[in-house]
Amino acid sequence: MDIHHLRVFASVFKNKSFSKASAELHLSQPTVSDHIKTLEEELRCRLFDRLSREIIPTNEAFLLIGKALEVIEKFEGIKDLLSELGEDLTGHLMIGASTIPGTYILPELTASFQREHPSVFFEIIVSDSQRIVDKVSEHDLIIGIVGAKLEARHIQYTAFLDDELIAIGAPKIAEYSSIHIGDLTEIPMIMREQGSGTRREFEKILEGAGFDIHHLSVVGIFGSTDAVKQAAKEGMGIAIVSRRSVRDELKCNILKEIKIKDVDMKRQFYIITHMKRTLPHLYKTFFEYLLLHQ
Repeated sequence: MDIHHLRVFASVFKNKSFSKASAELHLSQPTVSDHIKTLEEELRCRLFDRLSREIIPTNEAFLLIGKALEVIEKFEGIKDLLSELGEDLTGHLMIGASTIPGTYILPELTASFQREHPSVFFEIIVSDSQRIVDKVSEHDLIIGIVGAKLEARHIQYTAFLDDELIAIGAPKIAEYSSIHIGDLTEIPMIMREQGSGTRREFEKILEGAGFDIHHLSVVGIFGSTDAVKQAAKEGMGIAIVSRRSVRDELKCNILKEIKIKDVDMKRQFYIITHMKRTLPHLYKTFFEYLLLHQ
C-alpha cells in the first residue's frame, strides 16, 4: 500500500472534499481521484460516497483513518529520527487552542520556543474549547489547549496552567466590590457561547451552588472574549472572564473586578492529545516544552 495513497485518503477524509484535498496537497483533482480509486481497488471497498457535491466517508473509511494516520506518522517518524541528528528542529507546528490560551498564553510560549528553534513555523487555530476537542478527536489537529474537560472519545487531558475566573463590569455599573453568587440571578449577565470552556466552567460553579444558567438574567451571548469585554465596558452587564484576559483593563480601571464571596472560581487548562496517536518528534518536543514552562 503506497504512502501517497494514504496521504491523499487522509486529506480527503479530513476535508470531505476532493477539491480541498487537491489544494492542500498541491495535486490536480484527477490525480487525487486516481489515488482514491487505486486505494479502493486495493482494499476492495468503497471509501467515499459521492452525493452531488458532497463527499461522505463510508464505514470502511472511518475504520481505516486511524490506521492510515498511524502509518503516515510512523513514516514521518523516520524522517524525524533522521532530523534529530541535525543541529535544529524544523517544520510546521499546527496547534489548536481555546480563546484564552490561544490569545493570552500561546503567543509568549511559541515566541520563546521559536527563539530556540528559529526554523519552526507555528500556526495557531483559535476556537472554542468544544471545537478544538472535536478537531483533535477527528484527527484534524494533533495537539490542542483548552479551558475545560469535555466529554469526548479517545481524548487525553494533561494538566497545564492554572487560571481563575472573575466577575467584571464597567466601573459605572459595578456598584459593589463583592457579592454572593446568588446575587448574580438579579444582575444583567453577559455570557460566552455554549462551546466555550469559560462558560462550561462557570456553569459547573453555578451548579455546585444550586443554580443553573436559566436562573440568570442573560442579556447577551458573544462568541469571543474580546466581544464580552467590550460589551462589559459599555455597561451592558456583568461578565465572567479569565483574569488573564482583563489584566490590562483592571490595571487601567477600564473594568472593575467584583469579588464573588462564597465560591472558588479557579480552573485548569489542559493540553489535549488523541490517545491513539503517537506524537511526531516536533510535536513531542513542543509538548514537553509546554510542561517545562508552566
